[in-house]
Amino acid sequence: MKKITVKFIREIKEDLIKRRNDLVRELEVDAVQVAENDYDAKFPEYGNKDDENAAEVAAFEKNLSLEKTMEISLYNVNKALSKIEKNKYGFCEKCNSLIDKKRLKAFPSATACMNCKKKFL
Repeated sequence: MKKITVKFIREIKEDLIKRRNDLVRELEVDAVQVAENDYDAKFPEYGNKDDENAAEVAAFEKNLSLEKTMEISLYNVNKALSKIEKNKYGFCEKCNSLIDKKRLKAFPSATACMNCKKKFL
């Protein structure tokens, strides 16, 4: 396995920052920020008729699901960026070995190597 270079870390950091900005932008469409990195899904207002109320609930359920998924992604992206700042990025949290560069490139917020990922599934 090849060593992680400064250039590689810089590229990953740029990708993570872009992903963080995209997530925040997406969250701001269907959710309201209540604290740092914490959002609540918006409840839409379509009207007072039964069919409008049903549409509101359906839209809220979709927003809630998306908000939770994006919030988890945002947490993982911020965690990876924090590891970069602390020079601890790229190491498996289970066995402390270096995570393969191909895995990090495909999934920059990965916290485990593939061997550990398979073991702990």
